[in-house]
Parts: sequence; C-alpha cells; structure tokens
Amino acid sequence: MFSPCQEKSIKNNFIFTAMEIKDTKNKETLQELIDTKDFVAHVSVDCTIFGFHNNILKVLLLKYHDLDLWSLPGGFVFNDEDLREAAARVLYERTQLKDLFLKQFHTFGRIDRTENNVHQILLNNKGIEVPKDHWIFQRFITVGYCSLIDFSIANTFPDAFNETCEWFEVGKLPQMAFDHDRVIETGLEYLRMNINTEVAASNLLPEKFTMKDLQSLYETILNEKFRRNNFQRKILSLNILDRLEKLYDGSANKAPYLYKFKSKVHNSTSQYPISNRDDDDDDEK
Repeated sequence: MFSPCQEKSIKNNFIFTAMEIKDTKNKETLQELIDTKDFVAHVSVDCTIFGFHNNILKVLLLKYHDLDLWSLPGGFVFNDEDLREAAARVLYERTQLKDLFLKQFHTFGRIDRTENNVHQILLNNKGIEVPKDHWIFQRFITVGYCSLIDFSIANTFPDAFNETCEWFEVGKLPQMAFDHDRVIETGLEYLRMNINTEVAASNLLPEKFTMKDLQSLYETILNEKFRRNNFQRKILSLNILDRLEKLYDGSANKAPYLYKFKSKVHNSTSQYPISNRDDDDDDEK
C-alpha cells in the first residue's frame, strides 16, 4: 500500500501501458503530417529518456532522414488527447517504448527555440511545397517529459521521419534540432533535483542490488563522488530501501548486503541528499 503522499505522487505522474496507446495516430508520411488539421495549434511534446550503461548516463535520440541532425522523441498534440496521452503516443510511435514512468518536468517557450528551420529543411528535402504561413512554421511551445529506463530495452524503429534511434552520452551530444540540447540539460537538472524519487521509480537497477551499485548510479547522475560510509548512512536515513540477504561470491566475511526499493514510487523530496562532509569509517561492506 502507498501512503497518501505516494498516491498523490503517482497521480501527478503518468505510467502508460500498451492498452492506453493501442490506437496510435502516427502520420505515415510527411505529406500526411502537413495536410492534417487535427493538431492543437502551437503545442508539442518532447520526451527526454535517460538510460544507465557501464556507469555512464545516456539519452535516447532520433536521427532525421537525409539530415545530419538529432532530436528527442517528440511530436504534436491532437485535439482529442491530453498532453500526457500525447507524450505516451509519440514516444511509442517513435521508439516503441511503453510501460514507462513519465514525468512532466518543464515547458519550453523561448522565441528562438525553432530558429534552425528543421521543418523547412525536411520539407525541401522531400520536395514538398508549403505556404510560409503554414502552422508547421509558426511558433511552438513544447512540454517536456522525462523517464529513466533500462538501457537494453530501446531499439531502432525507423519511420517516415527518423532513420534510427541511438543512445548518446549526456555530455557528448551530437548536433541537435530545435532547442533539444536545452531540453536535455533541463531534464538532467530535474533528475538531479529529484533523484531519490526518480531512481526508485525507474528500473535502472535490477530488483536486488548492492549499495555499491546504487552509489555508482547516484555518482553518475550527480557527477560527483561520495565517501562510501557517508553515502550509505544518508541513503539508509531516507527509508527508501529494504535490506535483504548477503551476496555470497567467495569470502563470506566480505559479502555485501543486497537491497531493494521499498516501492517503485515514494515521497522523498530531499535535494542532493548525499554529503561528503562526514568522515566516519563505520561503513558496511
């Protein structure tokens, strides 16, 4: 059972399933996209999907056909769907990812966010002529959603707009379309400020893990090293873990304990909860 705070946290987030997105509305061609009048004017959604691999934090990006630009999985909002439904739909259409814990983290509305004319270039490459006052050339605000997922579950699913999807190290991004580099940066800031909630709600770690595994994940996301004893003490004080049996792999007296999260969602709101200021040496293996 979740506490009232946990239940509120779940309601404010969105976990979408295959049933909820079975009726996709993906436009098969760029021409179909241009011709439709079913979109909400000037609003889009973009999904920042983080993954953890070999102690490196990565983000999932899509590459446009015939264009050396990469983007986040995103798209427009139909008149008959909620923002969160649009985020679920476009993410599934672009990547086939589903059953994710999506969190709305920011709205982006700078005047210059679409000045690199990506839509115009894509249309020119396809030989499609569109009036200059068409909706696709007008100003858009985009609503950002983020999620942390298992690195191994994302695959390449080319469509009419993108030829591949690949993981990139967060600090080594390729040339990005629109303002998506800023969207990723803001998503990373959100992740760091809400690391306890987001890590527990994700599946970045196996169900059972060691304290060393968890520390490595925190250090990667926060880009900071922690003393082992300090990290363990602060994490345990958050009351988000259950301690399990020891992991025996040889010497019994050095076997570390295994842990699991008490639930996939919890109500911790501590910001940067780990500190290096204490120097006690009573750390656990």
